[in-house]
Amino acid sequence: MAAVATLGAKQLQQKQDPELSREWRSWIAENLMLGSHPSALMPVLQQAGIAEPLARREIELALQSPYLGGAVRLSNRLAKRDWVIDIQRKLNQLRSPEIPRRERLSAQEFLDEYYSTNQPVIITGMLDDWPAMAKWSPAYFREHFAQREVEVQFGREADAQYEMNSVAHKRKMAFCEYASLVENSGTSNDFYMTANNNSQNRQALHELWDDIGQLPEYLKQDDGRTGFLWFGPAGTVTPFHHDLTNNFMAQVKGRKRLRIMAACEVARVYNQRHCFTPVDGRDIDLQRYPLMADVQVRECVLAPGEILFLPVGCWHFVEALDISLTVAFTNFKWDNDFYSKYPSNHDF
Repeated sequence: MAAVATLGAKQLQQKQDPELSREWRSWIAENLMLGSHPSALMPVLQQAGIAEPLARREIELALQSPYLGGAVRLSNRLAKRDWVIDIQRKLNQLRSPEIPRRERLSAQEFLDEYYSTNQPVIITGMLDDWPAMAKWSPAYFREHFAQREVEVQFGREADAQYEMNSVAHKRKMAFCEYASLVENSGTSNDFYMTANNNSQNRQALHELWDDIGQLPEYLKQDDGRTGFLWFGPAGTVTPFHHDLTNNFMAQVKGRKRLRIMAACEVARVYNQRHCFTPVDGRDIDLQRYPLMADVQVRECVLAPGEILFLPVGCWHFVEALDISLTVAFTNFKWDNDFYSKYPSNHDF
């Protein structure tokens, strides 16, 4: 027997009205679609103060509804797709949980073994000739770009949903002030220069893009200098989420710890809004999120000079272990348009 979905049930106190509320009718329909037996719904309805005759009548009306019948047919089709996804989940778990490191991976090997199979990999030896590897630091930024006005994310620690509310956390300041803040604040997640600040910072710090290579083995070269700058102190956290494109993370300074879950784990990661999940990557609470017990969570520490390939749809949690400078890329040689067909309704 399928488990009864009780989310919100305690908050749905039914008044003594001759008809059931819209919320309770939706709850009945959802549970019947999930395969719950009608008899399993009765105790919950009665516990909420709904009279037995009214509860039975509403369940019977739902069972007879052609709308519910159509929804059940659609649900059955989606269940077949879930079955196919679950095949991939099981096959993924036959792989080693260790994310492979490959020295100077060729373009063809990268395409065949990782890009086309939606698998992560760490590529080494490709950043050795980047001037940024030797030059970039908070001191260098203060010396050469002190009064440039940059944009950063600020006030993150006061907002549990800081990533979803990133627009509200944008703040402009002198780059020397921000570089000193990063250098002297110890461990903090309150401020972070991220890809969300790219438009302002690309213009303000345009010379920095001369210090990074463009990885012609893997990336298109017809768009000029590309790359998104991430700069922050130890302790910055990007919570579990997935991107709508394949990504490269090229680590210039500092280390980052990542926890990674395959895209096909989507049914078990409690994804209820857009590309986010409330599961805390620092401490996965299996009592609150029991489906996570069956999810393969892979870990790695990305060191300076390494590139991490993050496949599209892959869930990832990122925590800076040191003052960190990262450049991200999305302009791959191969098809990377996965956002065009992404659902427009982000509230599920």
